[in-house]
Amino acid sequence: MARPLARVLALLELLQSGGIRTVPELAGRLGVDERTVRRYAGHLIDLDVPVESVRGRYGGYRLAPGYRMPPLMLNDDEALAVLLGLVAGRRSGLTTALGSAGETAAAKIRRVLPERLRRALDAVLETLAFTAPPGEAEPPDSAVLLPIADAVTRHRPVSVRYTAADGRRSERTLHPHGIVAHSGKWYVTAADPAAGEDRTFRLDRISAVRTLPGSFAPPTGPDPATRVLTGLATAPYRHEVTLRVQGSAEQIRSRLPAGLALVEELPPPEGDAAREPGPWARVDLRVERLDWLPAVLASLDRPFVIERPEELRGLVEAFAERLAHSARRDPPGDDRCSGILPGRD
Repeated sequence: MARPLARVLALLELLQSGGIRTVPELAGRLGVDERTVRRYAGHLIDLDVPVESVRGRYGGYRLAPGYRMPPLMLNDDEALAVLLGLVAGRRSGLTTALGSAGETAAAKIRRVLPERLRRALDAVLETLAFTAPPGEAEPPDSAVLLPIADAVTRHRPVSVRYTAADGRRSERTLHPHGIVAHSGKWYVTAADPAAGEDRTFRLDRISAVRTLPGSFAPPTGPDPATRVLTGLATAPYRHEVTLRVQGSAEQIRSRLPAGLALVEELPPPEGDAAREPGPWARVDLRVERLDWLPAVLASLDRPFVIERPEELRGLVEAFAERLAHSARRDPPGDDRCSGILPGRD
């Protein structure tokens, strides 16, 4: 690309960021004198780009409001950031809300890239590996996501059609607080005036949204993400588990995240128990099955006490016996594990 043309396009890119750009600022960013900046602005006007000249002490150039910009101009780093963001978002479930839009957007970006850059970026995407499988989630429709997001921002009530997990359908009026993406699923936290309580709703279970007149005061207290994680941790399940674990709340939450367990640090003990080092915390979980908990408790590598259910004690004892039995076993024959991973020197 000829150098003057590249600088004209660079001027357009600077103006795209919005606001008024002074002539000295533009000259410094482009590496030219102020007279050349004015000439470049004239070239953009000749190309029907509505560049406005603003007079005065803080004057300069800006684009006319409402101007529809031409296709984005991305440098190498920006193109890589966009494509990697689309790929990572699709695998984590964050961009599934737009269906195949992420794939079509990536395809469009690749089509307009120079051949050299396209080959380089394709090489990155072809050699990139992920340690977790792609997220599988039912994406919310953009016709649901966008009006709810607008209602959250403007504090407007909405009427929604909702299908519960058991298949029951209802029409509800909600005061939405926030939208949260968690583990490939999308949620809206909202006050349900008819029920008189705050609730969490899955966006993929909402089939229609209608904005209602009026407004509501935004809530105080926990932020939407905390509300969702607390709701998931306290949802009704088959088993209610209560533990006391030695360690700070922060240490325990690093192994038992907020969406899985509620952790509350206990006050320091008194009497003889006060001589035991370190704080203790109360941990509450609600789970459908208990069989996976012994391995999780072992991974904590901290003293713990099971308060309930009694069934969990037997599972932990059996797990400990299996570990002890495996530790005492001798390797079969003369086989020895070299400790080297396949394909490594």
